[in-house]
Amino acid sequence: MTIDSLPTSATLFATTLPEGSTAVVYCEGQFGEQDGKTANGLVRHSEKYEILSVIDSTRAFQDAGEYLDGIANGIPILANLFQTIAHADRVPDYLICGVAPADGLLSAAQRVVLLDGIARGMHIISGLHEFLGDDAEFVAASLAAGVTITDVRRPKDKKDLHLFSGRIFDVTCPRIAILGTDGAIGKRTTATLLVRALNDRGIRAVLVGTGQTTIIQGGRYGVALDALVPQFCSGEVEHQVVAAFEAEDPDVIIVEGQGALSHPAYLTSAHILRGSRPEAVIVQHAPGRRTLGDFPMVAMPTVASEVALIESFADTRVIGVTVNHENLTDAEIGTAIDEIELELGIPATDPLTRPASTLVDMVLQAFPALNPLRASRIGV
Repeated sequence: MTIDSLPTSATLFATTLPEGSTAVVYCEGQFGEQDGKTANGLVRHSEKYEILSVIDSTRAFQDAGEYLDGIANGIPILANLFQTIAHADRVPDYLICGVAPADGLLSAAQRVVLLDGIARGMHIISGLHEFLGDDAEFVAASLAAGVTITDVRRPKDKKDLHLFSGRIFDVTCPRIAILGTDGAIGKRTTATLLVRALNDRGIRAVLVGTGQTTIIQGGRYGVALDALVPQFCSGEVEHQVVAAFEAEDPDVIIVEGQGALSHPAYLTSAHILRGSRPEAVIVQHAPGRRTLGDFPMVAMPTVASEVALIESFADTRVIGVTVNHENLTDAEIGTAIDEIELELGIPATDPLTRPASTLVDMVLQAFPALNPLRASRIGV
C-alpha cells in the first residue's frame, strides 16, 4: 500500500456510522502541524464521527487529505464555522476541538469559536487538559442550547482507577509498543496503520490507545494517560491491555506510545513500558527534525540512543524503526531508511509512503509464529 492508496476516514466509515455523528474539527492555524495532531488524526481515521470539514482559515479551500498526505479525501478545509455549516447544508452534530497545545489550554479566540458552536446547537468534544465541563460560561451556554460537552481527558474517579496488579502476566499474546524520539511524531498514526495492515493480512490485532485522539477516533480500549495521577498510570495501561486481551482474544496487541522515554517533559513512555510490558517496541523517528517539537532548546535524540535507552530501561527489544518523513524528500526518506537499517541492523520503513507490507513484515520477522501462512503449514 502506498500513500496514494491509503483509505481515509471518509471512505472507510461514512457509510457505517450511525446518524447523529457528523462532526467538524476546529484547528485554526494548526492543521498539519504538531499542535494540530488531533485534527490530523481525525482526518486520517475516525470510527466514531463522520468528519465533514476542518476549520483553519490559514489553509482554507484545500482538501484536508491532499494538504496532509498528498491524497485527496473529500474533507475540505474551510475558514470558519459559518462556511462549515453552509458546506454541510445543516448544523453538524459535533464540533471537535482539534488543537492539542502542550499546555492543553484554550486561547480567548478559541473559546469564542467553541461557544459559537454551542450556540448553534453543536455538541462539543474536547481533548484539552482544561475541562470545559467545569467552566461556568461553557456550562451555562450548553444548558441553554441543550447540548453536551465531553472532556475526553477527564479521568475516572480515583476509586475506579487501577493500580498495577500483575494481571499483565496473564496476557499470552505478544504486545508491541509504538514509542518514539519525540512527542507529536506519528506514533498513533503508525499504530493505527499497523493494526489495519495486520488485520488485512489475517492477523487479529487490537489497538490500545494512550492518548485523547485515539479515544476521540473511537478506539475501544484506551486511556488518556497524561491526565492521570502518576500512581495509576502503569495500572491503567495494564488494565486496558488486559481488557483488550480478554474481550478480543487477539493474536497481537499494539500499544500506542506517548512522548518519548528520553523526553525531559513527558514521562508517559515509562508507564507504557511498565504497564504493558511489551515483548517488542517499534520506534518512530523524524530524521528531519533537529530539535524537540515544543522545546526548541533541546536537541533531538538520535534513534540509536533512544533504542539503547528503551532496551536498558525495560525487558524488551526494539524490532524496527518507522520514519516520520517531515522535511524530507522521497529520496531523503529512502536514504534515512537505509542508514537506520545499516546502523542498527533492524528493519525500517515509512508507514505513510512505503507499502504497508513492509510494516507487517517488520512484525513477522520478530514474531514468525504470527504469520497465518506459517500457522496453516504446521497445522495450527
